[in-house]
Amino acid sequence: MSAEVTLHTAAPVAVEAVGRYLPDRTHAVAELPELAGLAEADRLTCLNLGIDTVLVDDGLTSYDLAERAARAALDRAGVPAASLGALIVIEPRAPETLISSDATRLQHALGADAATTFTVGGLGCVSVAPALFTARGLLAADPSIGHVLVAHGSKPAGGARYRHPVTVNGDGGQALLVTRPHPAAPIRLLDLVQHTDGRYWDLFRLEYRDRPTARWREECRDLPGYSFRLAMETRNRLGALVDELLSRNGLTRADVAGYISQNLSAGGLAFTEETLETGLLPSCRENLRRFGHLGPNDVFLNLDTALAGKDLVEGDRAVLVNVSPVAAWSALLVEIGPQQGREGIA
Repeated sequence: MSAEVTLHTAAPVAVEAVGRYLPDRTHAVAELPELAGLAEADRLTCLNLGIDTVLVDDGLTSYDLAERAARAALDRAGVPAASLGALIVIEPRAPETLISSDATRLQHALGADAATTFTVGGLGCVSVAPALFTARGLLAADPSIGHVLVAHGSKPAGGARYRHPVTVNGDGGQALLVTRPHPAAPIRLLDLVQHTDGRYWDLFRLEYRDRPTARWREECRDLPGYSFRLAMETRNRLGALVDELLSRNGLTRADVAGYISQNLSAGGLAFTEETLETGLLPSCRENLRRFGHLGPNDVFLNLDTALAGKDLVEGDRAVLVNVSPVAAWSALLVEIGPQQGREGIA
């Protein structure tokens, strides 16, 4: 049975700074060790995803990536961690330990002692949307909160980076410093919508109990369901979601300067363009090719690259769309503020 959740914001917020950490080392997808054990057809599927390399740092955990990105965001904005009103950590794909708290670990490491701290997640790439919903709600509900930091470290859950037949996962950290709108804010988040369909809750899964991490593999329980039924659902849902987002803000698609998607595959980007009947900004394909999939971090990385390349300028509006194999979809409407000569915002 389908379960629908559509959430609306009531007022814009500002993304004051984006911090990121991208490892220096890259790994060619064609040389991934897991490809050697695949059937030829599956190996070719991986090599045709449009991903040449992925970023890799086996010495860093998802927590490490998130911490480095969080510090970068705070440094960029000149905001001390002690002044944070809230810290929201988007859950990693696989925590290093169970029971313990990566969120409060990050709070302690940063010195954000006064911050209300917790995690959100459960929606894969779309998990950035509930994190931003929550940040906006905290800012609206509590006037004493000045800044909310949202952080995430993206790494594959197990040793294998290829998730058949979807994407190849890289490593990277990202943090968004969210506050109330002000004239110098580089990004205003005007509105966002989200939809989920619980029928696909376990379309992808990774069995981990009673098996070593070397044997962890992400598996799709229903490849036709992913390739056809969920694809048709996405085609119907994503276009409607974008239209809803724009119409309730008094806009049409002609008012949008650019569209940005997450980076799963070249085929996925083409599918999104066909669904929305418009092209995506070039940063999507370029970052897909160079970095692979970075989970919830993709869309703001692509936005930052578009700003650095002047594909978006002050006053432009852009729509950021996200799709997750757990059947979650989101669309974010942003407006570009003054960039003050900076190359991007991170």
